[in-house]
Amino acid sequence: MDKKFYITTAIAYTSAKPHIGNTYEAILADSIARFKKKQGFDVFLQTGTDEHGQKIEEKAKAAGKTPTEFVDSVSAEIKRLWDLVGVSYDKFIRTTDLDHEKQVQKIFRKLYEQGDIYKGSYEGWYCTPCESFWTESQLVDGKCPDCGRPVKKAQEEAYFFKMAKYADRLLKYYEEHPEFILPVSRKNEMVNNFLKPGLQDLCVSRSSFKWGIPVDFDDKHVVYVWLDALTNYITGIGYDADGNSSDKFNKLWPADLHVIGKDIIRFHTIYWPIFLMALGVPLPKRVYGHGWLLQDGGKMSKSKGNVIYADDLVEFFGRDAVRYYVLTAMPQGADGLISWESVIEKVNADLANVLGNLVNRTVAMSNKYFGGKVEDKGVAEDVDNDLKAVAVSACAKCCKEMEDYCVSDALEEIFNLFRRANKYIDETAPWVLAKDESKADRLATVLYNLTESIIIGLSLLYPFMPETAEKGAANFGLSLRDFDSLDKFGVFSETKVKETPEILFQRLDQKAVMDKVNAMQAARAPKETSAEKKTEKKDKPMIDIEDFEKVQLKVAKVLACEKVEKSNKLLKLTLKLGDETRTVVSGIAKHYSPEDLIGKKLVIVANLKPARLCGIESQGMIVCAENTEGKIAFLSPEKDIEDGSEIF
Repeated sequence: MDKKFYITTAIAYTSAKPHIGNTYEAILADSIARFKKKQGFDVFLQTGTDEHGQKIEEKAKAAGKTPTEFVDSVSAEIKRLWDLVGVSYDKFIRTTDLDHEKQVQKIFRKLYEQGDIYKGSYEGWYCTPCESFWTESQLVDGKCPDCGRPVKKAQEEAYFFKMAKYADRLLKYYEEHPEFILPVSRKNEMVNNFLKPGLQDLCVSRSSFKWGIPVDFDDKHVVYVWLDALTNYITGIGYDADGNSSDKFNKLWPADLHVIGKDIIRFHTIYWPIFLMALGVPLPKRVYGHGWLLQDGGKMSKSKGNVIYADDLVEFFGRDAVRYYVLTAMPQGADGLISWESVIEKVNADLANVLGNLVNRTVAMSNKYFGGKVEDKGVAEDVDNDLKAVAVSACAKCCKEMEDYCVSDALEEIFNLFRRANKYIDETAPWVLAKDESKADRLATVLYNLTESIIIGLSLLYPFMPETAEKGAANFGLSLRDFDSLDKFGVFSETKVKETPEILFQRLDQKAVMDKVNAMQAARAPKETSAEKKTEKKDKPMIDIEDFEKVQLKVAKVLACEKVEKSNKLLKLTLKLGDETRTVVSGIAKHYSPEDLIGKKLVIVANLKPARLCGIESQGMIVCAENTEGKIAFLSPEKDIEDGSEIF
């Protein structure tokens, strides 16, 4: 087995401070890297910042800074956040690093000289936030198909890469390496939406702005930000386009795993492999496109002051609680939801009730009944067998889930062990055994079994929650174990627990926490006058009647309504529209209880594309009004009218 493991994150764009959804990726990659280390791999984790492009140039100008000053400050903030959440990176690369810039210039020249890049001109639509060009046919409702933002007409001289030259070779690689893209659904999207319809030549330089790496043989041009950014994965470990690559590069490449968001899967599974093919460099072994961490009940908005940042979460809940929440909120490849309330609920349910309570009870009973000493007296009973079986099989189950980076499922296996240990306490009732002196050895064996099970669980938990795992083990006077010993039960002979153990997690008072959160958000929200509040939406453009006619509004009757599990803000409504019945998920749970809505008639947008919220497909959107205080009211017909009636 090849014991090296090179893993990367996508480098974070330095346009602004990243929110918790952006930070999730760094935590995910770190947990995978730590897990691989525990499995005995020689791991190298690279992350960093993407610092060039028109958007950065514009942001810097608006901030009254030079581009260099702007990216220096944002990159430092990103690095601070990564350190805060415990990302154990081996290399933090910046695309403004001089050695990176030099290699990008050499790569560009090499591709040009071998005929893969040629000079031409471009006329089309450009999305500045995505740094992407689009043809008219690729736009969706006249906007960027990736982010939905407005695009601008652009015409300029540019260099282009001959993408089609390598398309068949890439398709063949997909076929021969079915594991290349994870999850598989992402591969199907790339093949059907991009490769099979035919790849267009890719614009790889810009001449309308200056903040980028100059093309060294044509100083009117700077290298297109994606060619610049993607190559960080090889320049950061010592690739040299002239053939003098470092020993580190020769050892680490090809990368074992690129961890990226699903929104940039195309760049990493089409553009990047083709660039590498042109350079004669092997392709990475795997690209994992994870889902998005979405705000429960609506989008994060700076104007509302409700953007969730990692440092705020860490301040309220601690580093490991934040790591645990985001890693469990995101099943492999799917989107996840986050809200302050859901984090509080998760901390209380899993970290305080299951893990914290288990450790506290076990240490407390060891101190109370045996002066802190834990040892196996060998008085076994049948009830012990299932606990031991769950404990010794947990490592294999976790490793199996981590083969495809199903991190949330791996954590579930660990907490299944903790839950089983809690059940074992109820089954054996140590407080009853303690009343009978003849049962002292049996009681000692029970506490030993609990301690051993907890140490196995904490050893597995380390990659995901390193501080918690180490503190928990220290409470028992023991060290965390290597993975290769976790299939054995009864490894330690005896130990002495702490007389005053460190509490891992305590239950949180939701109201008290939310009062502090609301005060923080209110302090950060922009201060507006009453006049400004009344006109805050005046910037929406005028529309033609043709635009309005695209929206289909219908009257719907609420047949059933219930709260969505694991969400404080969402309601699931079953609606009748004439002969049709639909399910709609709406973030109005804080304004209406389910019983308030049953039987009511309301207005919905009937031709909105379906979306999945908390695993439920929502087939429309309820039309509501919101006042300046944030109160919500749904719209209802003035007179009784048949459900299904169209509004015009």
